[in-house]
Amino acid sequence: MFVLTQYNSASLNRHLAQTYRFSPFSNGFVEVMAAEQTPESPQWFQGTADAVRQVLPHIRDWGIDTLLILSGDHLYRMDYRQFLARHYETDADVTVSVTPSDELSASEFGLLKTAESGRIVEFKEKPKGDELQSMRVDINKLGLSEAEAIGRPFLASMGIYVFKYDRLEQLLIEDPNAVDFGRELIPSAINTANVQAYLFDGYWEDIGTISAFYRANLDLTSKIPKFNLFDAEAPVYTRARYLPPSKVEESQILDSILSDGCIVNGAAITNSVIGLRSRIGKGVRVDASFLMGADYYQTIEEMRADSLIDMPRVGIGEGTIINRAIIDKNARIGSGVQLVNDARILEADGENNSYYIRDGIIIVPKNAVIRDGTVV
Repeated sequence: MFVLTQYNSASLNRHLAQTYRFSPFSNGFVEVMAAEQTPESPQWFQGTADAVRQVLPHIRDWGIDTLLILSGDHLYRMDYRQFLARHYETDADVTVSVTPSDELSASEFGLLKTAESGRIVEFKEKPKGDELQSMRVDINKLGLSEAEAIGRPFLASMGIYVFKYDRLEQLLIEDPNAVDFGRELIPSAINTANVQAYLFDGYWEDIGTISAFYRANLDLTSKIPKFNLFDAEAPVYTRARYLPPSKVEESQILDSILSDGCIVNGAAITNSVIGLRSRIGKGVRVDASFLMGADYYQTIEEMRADSLIDMPRVGIGEGTIINRAIIDKNARIGSGVQLVNDARILEADGENNSYYIRDGIIIVPKNAVIRDGTVV
């Protein structure tokens, strides 16, 4: 597995390096392919297709015949064996994973139409207005119940592709100016190659926006979440951190997820995701929020030193209220703070970049400091 990273990728690169530890006798690997400048390609990655084009010299010698290309900002659970089986059965040059979409969401994705064989015959990237309406699909081709098909009459590309490797190289060479798969390479390829669709009707969420990222995380607290972390047939693993169990004192926690190593003292938490090593003080109220936690524990000496200079310690101070917020790691939120956005502001930037508001959601960035008594 190669992971192509570029923007703000240090923490992701670190996570990959710490998570994927293979036996020295195994041929499996996960390798980060960061953007690099070379005499042949002096620019950083310009788009998805350009990123793959630039790293081809590093994977060409592996002798592979099939390449599976995945997007990094989606949340879903797919059995890729079925996807690959469809690719091989149709002898496709390219197979695009697609999902039915409703009209409200369809304009945010690449939309396509297929022939009876499943071959893609038309592709438009993020169409609007009349162009959007022209991409409605015959409901009998969706493989859904009639009611579902009427509600989701568009086929949206998931940004997930299987290529014959040789054909991919050829397509990238033939169109050297194509920098994006959805906007340029796939629409061009349907005219010259066998481009097939693979219908996926499971849960899939594009989390490339703040609001989508927020919704997907908060949905995990539902009684029956759309993305079930407790699915025994398809378990989800992460890096083992060997933290102590969470400690909860005199608190009320409803419909929430509490990660390892937290210390919660006298708080009320509802419909929220609480990340690892979170420290939450007495009288705190957290509602409909995602707290990412911390990368480390402060020592007693460090907390005393912070107190002497009126610096909030890492975590959430006493009496603070947090509603509809995303709190990144290692944030220091003082006592008596109110992160509530009562004014229903949609977009704002806080002083000294201590917080932001996007889509009405308060965001406290990594390592930010919110002083005692602050009201947002």
